[in-house]
Amino acid sequence: MEERIITSLERSEDRENEALRPGRLMDYVGQSRIKENLNVFIRAAQNRGEALDHVLLYGPPGLGKTTLANIISAEMGVNIRTTSGPAIERPGDLAALLTSLEPRDVLFIDEIHRLSRTAEEVLYSAMEDNCLDIIIGKGPSARSIRLSLAPFTLIGATTRAGQLTSPLRDRFGIINRLEFYTTDELKQIVMRASIILKTNLTEEGAIEIAKRSRGTPRVANRLLRRVRDFADFWGREVIDTQVASQALDKLQVDPIGLDSLDIKTIEAIIKIFDGGPVGLETLAATVGEEAETLEDVIEPFLLQRGFLQRTPRGRTVTSLAYEHLGISPLNRQQAGLFEEEN
Repeated sequence: MEERIITSLERSEDRENEALRPGRLMDYVGQSRIKENLNVFIRAAQNRGEALDHVLLYGPPGLGKTTLANIISAEMGVNIRTTSGPAIERPGDLAALLTSLEPRDVLFIDEIHRLSRTAEEVLYSAMEDNCLDIIIGKGPSARSIRLSLAPFTLIGATTRAGQLTSPLRDRFGIINRLEFYTTDELKQIVMRASIILKTNLTEEGAIEIAKRSRGTPRVANRLLRRVRDFADFWGREVIDTQVASQALDKLQVDPIGLDSLDIKTIEAIIKIFDGGPVGLETLAATVGEEAETLEDVIEPFLLQRGFLQRTPRGRTVTSLAYEHLGISPLNRQQAGLFEEEN
C-alpha cells in the first residue's frame, strides 16, 4: 500500500508526538456521550473501591481508542499494561500479563479481535471470575489448577467488532462505538495541538485543516505538523487559511479530505464498472490494494461522506461522488472516463 498522509492507521511519526494526546477526560475533545458515561462509571467504581467493569472500544482507526484507554487508567489512578492481540501468541503470554496486575489495574489489548482462540478462552474465567485455569503436566498425569487474580479491568480495542466471538463480546460490561469527529471538534483538537507545538495557527487555518482531516484526530494532528513544515519553509510565521490550503494542496489532500487513492477507487468504479455494483475482491484487484486495506482504511470515510454504498451485490458510487468529481452520471462517456468500445 502506498504511503498516505491521510491514512488513519498509526505511523511512526504519530508515536513521536505522544504529548498531543490528552491525558484526562476533561481535555478529551469529542465523543461526548461516551465521555460523559465513562465519567459516571469511573466515579462510581472509585466510590465503591472496585475495579471498573471491562470496556470494549470499537470503531475506525485513529479515533482515540488507545487514548481513551490511557485516560481511563489515569482517571482510575491505576497502572496500565498495553499489548495487542497478535503479540499474545500463547495462553502463557496472557497468563503472565494477568498475574502481574495489581488490584484495579488496567490491561489494554489492542486489535483484540486477532487474539488466538486458545488465548481468548483463558480470558473467559479471568474476566468473569478473576481466576486463571492452568493445565499442569501432559497426558494422564495432567491436572488443572485455578489461580486467583487481582480484580482488574480489561479494555479491548478493535476496528472489527463483528469478528469478536459472542462469548468474548458478552463479557464486556461497557461497550462503546467511537464515531467520526465533526469539523468543530477537530478544530478544537488542532488548536490545542498548535499550542503544544508552539505554532501560530489562526482559527480559520485550524478549520481548513479540520475540514480535510477525514473526521479523524490522528490525521488532523499529522496534517498540522506537515502544514507547519511548509509554513516554516515558506517563511510564514502565521498559519492562516491561505497557508493551510496551499500546503494541503501540495500534499494532494482535497478540500474534503480525499487523496489520490480515494479518487482512484471512485473513478475505478465509474470507469470500469459503470458505477457499480462491484465486489470487494474485484475492486481491490483493480486499484491494486489488499481487500482488507480497502475495507478498513479507504471505504469507511467514503461511506461516511455518502460517496459509496455497500449493497448485497457489491459497491456502488452515489450521485454525490459524481458531483464531487464534476461528472454527470448520464454523460460519463462524454466526460472522458470510458474508452470507446472496439
